[in-house]
Amino acid sequence: LSLSLSLSLSLSLSLSLSLSLSLSLILSLSHSLFLILSFSLSFSLFLSLSLSFSFYAKEIVLKAQILAGGRGKGVFDSGLKGGVHLTTDPAVVGELASKMLGYNLTTKQTPKDGVKVKTVMVAEALDISRETYFAILMDRACNGPVMVGSPQGGMDIEEVAARTPELIFKEAIDIFEGVRDDQALRMAANLGFKGPLERQAADQIKKLYDLFLKVDATQVEVNPLGETPQGQVVCFDAKINFDDNAEFRQKAVFAMDDTAESDPIETEAAKYDLKYIGLDGNIACFVNGAGLAMATCDIIDLHGGKPANFLDLGGGVKENQVYAAFKLLTADPKVEAILVNIFGGIVNCAIIANGITKACRELELKVPLVVRLEG
Repeated sequence: LSLSLSLSLSLSLSLSLSLSLSLSLILSLSHSLFLILSFSLSFSLFLSLSLSFSFYAKEIVLKAQILAGGRGKGVFDSGLKGGVHLTTDPAVVGELASKMLGYNLTTKQTPKDGVKVKTVMVAEALDISRETYFAILMDRACNGPVMVGSPQGGMDIEEVAARTPELIFKEAIDIFEGVRDDQALRMAANLGFKGPLERQAADQIKKLYDLFLKVDATQVEVNPLGETPQGQVVCFDAKINFDDNAEFRQKAVFAMDDTAESDPIETEAAKYDLKYIGLDGNIACFVNGAGLAMATCDIIDLHGGKPANFLDLGGGVKENQVYAAFKLLTADPKVEAILVNIFGGIVNCAIIANGITKACRELELKVPLVVRLEG
């Protein structure tokens, strides 16, 4: 079995993986053989064309590499529709890549201006006779990991979940026992695998759970977990989210952190342990607590304003973090006013006040500032 990874791996919190490096890492950690496709990554038109002729395949797939889902239905600002394209002619690969590389791809999960594509995957395309969806993720309602699956996978899985919820199967995993044989077989049957394929799928499910544990994942999503006309169960595409609290154990994974696609303000905020998400408005929010931060954004919107960001200072905020937060907010050219909304429960309002006054003096604040300190 030729082991070449075609999993499009992406991480939450702007943690991305270099696919070529992740192959040996993931497989060595899992000690499992996943049935996956041959692929290569390309950063240029010439390389894309060269790679297309290197595959002994009837059909080739090109896939834009960005940290966002919904690429198949995305649109490039070059005019090309779709971030995933199939072709049987290697000569067409260069033409397709020329309309992907260097252009912004907009999907339902990207900012409105999209994300610039710097890399495309050139891979062997296999026939899929049937697509299913399978994921392992953490579920607070179950106090642990759960398996989620559907016999209908692919690009429209969100619509399947909304339109036919009875086709979504969910089963909790006992953290002491792991995925039992009967559970894996039951899920494989629910996914619609029959005969020898049912056992194959169950084996893949158990190995995916081993991977989930060994890389400290919070989610391993395979979409599609497909069935080929030749009678193979193949992991065609995947997304893996890692637990950032496990960085001390997963140094090899986190060493591949790539913030090139991230908002530079979000990247800088993370250095100060600030939870920042950029939005499209012009009123900056400076709040402690995720719930209060979301409520503040809602209140601004309710009264006709538009929040420029979500910012959660957290409970143990220090004066230097307050200063850093103001520096980040004022660096956003969209910001025309700043609203501070602090509830002093765990947070000491004096620390906030000292940080604000220091920021106002040293940063020469030029936008209106409204401060509410309570507690």
